[in-house]
Amino acid sequence: MTLSSTLINWRRELHQHPELSLQEEATTGRIQAWLHAADVDILPFELKTGLVAEIGKGEDVIALRADIDALPIEESADVPFRSLTPGVMHACGHDVHTSVMLGAALLLKQQETTLPGRVRILFQPAEESFGGAKTLIRAGALQNVAAIFGMHNEPGLPVGEFATRGGAFYANVDRFVLRINGKGAHAARPHEGKDAILLASQLVTVLQSVASRDVNTLDSVVLSVTRIQGGNTWNVLPESVELEGTLRTHRTQVQQQVKARVNDIAAGFAHAFGAQIDVIWHAGPTALVNDARWADIATTVAKQSGYTTHHADLHMGGEDFAVYLQNTPGAFVSIGSASEYGLHHPGFNPDERLIEPAAHYFAQLAKTAFAYL
Repeated sequence: MTLSSTLINWRRELHQHPELSLQEEATTGRIQAWLHAADVDILPFELKTGLVAEIGKGEDVIALRADIDALPIEESADVPFRSLTPGVMHACGHDVHTSVMLGAALLLKQQETTLPGRVRILFQPAEESFGGAKTLIRAGALQNVAAIFGMHNEPGLPVGEFATRGGAFYANVDRFVLRINGKGAHAARPHEGKDAILLASQLVTVLQSVASRDVNTLDSVVLSVTRIQGGNTWNVLPESVELEGTLRTHRTQVQQQVKARVNDIAAGFAHAFGAQIDVIWHAGPTALVNDARWADIATTVAKQSGYTTHHADLHMGGEDFAVYLQNTPGAFVSIGSASEYGLHHPGFNPDERLIEPAAHYFAQLAKTAFAYL
């Protein structure tokens, strides 16, 4: 069986048996079994799910990372290997990422005696819930690592195309909740209450002005209200309404500016309406900031590997890989997957032809990186 067919078969098996964040026990078992069959060492970290493999010997360590978790999405892609788990799907391509890094592991194992150091491969759980990177770091997975590299498939790029950039790449992710407490009343006597729905609707409109009027137009920012919940019948003004949404930026200064502005707007509306508004912020991963030198090296190796390379546009999505880059230099790259439907869509269907070339690419990148330490 060829390397390509092996990796595609593994990808399809993972795709048929997706598991949500922190539930990736069977996924971890499959990865471990495949690596064990190839005589690849598994490091003895205390992890409930996910694992870390290592190939080679020596003081210098280069790391590669794949994410392994799936999403709570019912698959609609018309493929013979569609998900067998109702309501769960690899709609972000983590099955592809895992297969790529498994392939890199097999290729590096074949060259183990000639490697100038160790290549550590992280199979990370819980990327979608933005907690897996911290879990691996706490376990010691980045200990002595000189540089780390990772990938995301890019549905908007054709197979054989590659993109990355130095500096900020993916956005920070903040989730916010606004809890509005007014005063309930009979719908026929609104003057006796403080209408939380009216206040919430005006808040939604005003919050949209933050990105368009308060932030420099040359800065990237998204501030979206994505959930409104309040009331449970037709003839009562509800006492409370809850709004929820997300903030995405690429610069900490802009992030703090927007958060302060949202807090000020909420306080002003609360005072004007005689209501109470609590603003709760939940921090996700910070902006993903590639090391410019390693991004250039990753691009050079991609060109040498036959990819058509591009300078990547900024992404407003979040990526847990950002946590690794806070303490360890490295680069995150996009590799074309040519899916008609985008990430997190139930019809997402990446082109599997990307897998083997990407495995060769990451094996070569890991080997090349030692020369730049």
